[in-house]
Amino acid sequence: MTLTKTKRDKPDPDKLLFGHNFSDHWLHIEWTRANGWGKPVISPLEPMLIHPGAKCLHYATELFEGMKAYRGVDDKIRMFRPAENMKRMRSTAERAYLADFDGTELIKCMKKLIQIDKEWVPYSTKSSLYIRPTFIGTEPTLGVTQSSSALLYVLTGPVGPYYPTGIAPVTLMADPKFVRAWPGGCGNYKMGSNYGPTIAVSSEAEKRGCQQALWLFGKDHQLTEVGAMNLFVFWINEQGEKELITHPLDGLVLPGITRKSLLELARTWGEFKVSEKPYTMAEVMKALNENRMLE
Repeated sequence: MTLTKTKRDKPDPDKLLFGHNFSDHWLHIEWTRANGWGKPVISPLEPMLIHPGAKCLHYATELFEGMKAYRGVDDKIRMFRPAENMKRMRSTAERAYLADFDGTELIKCMKKLIQIDKEWVPYSTKSSLYIRPTFIGTEPTLGVTQSSSALLYVLTGPVGPYYPTGIAPVTLMADPKFVRAWPGGCGNYKMGSNYGPTIAVSSEAEKRGCQQALWLFGKDHQLTEVGAMNLFVFWINEQGEKELITHPLDGLVLPGITRKSLLELARTWGEFKVSEKPYTMAEVMKALNENRMLE
């Protein structure tokens, strides 16, 4: 560990934008095929040197996770289900053909990083500390092959709501000519290559007065995700039952940690039917027209 001698000013927790601020330190660990994993290092956050021929820059050999830590009303700092993020990150690393790692050990390293920068965890119920573990192939050679070197690193920073509108309803563009994921692809893995191609579509949504895109799939226009997030519908189904429904984990949607948590909670409550199955825009429109759409 090398700690910074110059701590940066912290932003107002009530005026935070998502992803615009970073804490004083970062965690980084190098891997090579020849030597395996190096020692974890925590040091002051600074730009990193990377060869222009690094595989991540040419073939998107990279992935990331999105996690949060919260300051409770008791002033304790808690991470939200980090083991689930590590499970998903290791799965994505396997698909990206990057090295496996011990998720429990990485959580220990992240806890140390958060402990060092604990004052960056907002004293607020409206904001939190975002944690961004990232894994990139760094071998400086051109050629679509496995990277013989890689860097696993973690950034943290205080964030407010993801949407500029805050915790409020958003308007969505649903246009079936845009497709986010397809069977056999990588839509169910948290790779940066899934997100870059969606930026232009998000811009198109803004031009139409919408905050984000609602991703549809197939000739029957199945509802899959919204932007970079899982989607739920709460309605009274055609059988007259209250039902919480979301698209299944069939390769088209990301296995979200919040998604899993909501499903587990709802099934524990037992107050309504909980379903993971495809549902279509026609069914949603019919429910709206018949006043069966609740949320």
